[in-house]
Amino acid sequence: MSEPVIRVRLDELLKERGMTLTELSHRVEITVVNLSILKNGHAKAIRFSTLARLCQALGCQPGDLLTYE
Repeated sequence: MSEPVIRVRLDELLKERGMTLTELSHRVEITVVNLSILKNGHAKAIRFSTLARLCQALGCQPGDLLTYE
């Protein structure tokens, strides 16, 4: 049985909003490197405060950003 996966939909949300990773980085004050780690599914954890800032900047809910597969 394969391990369940939480997928981050950051790429899709950025495209829908016409926003770059660099622009998001400036808005949420997180480095582009750390956002890339999150975007590419290599992050092991995310703080609620970071999730809240991402949702605020992207105008979304946590469930829009994260999916369970």
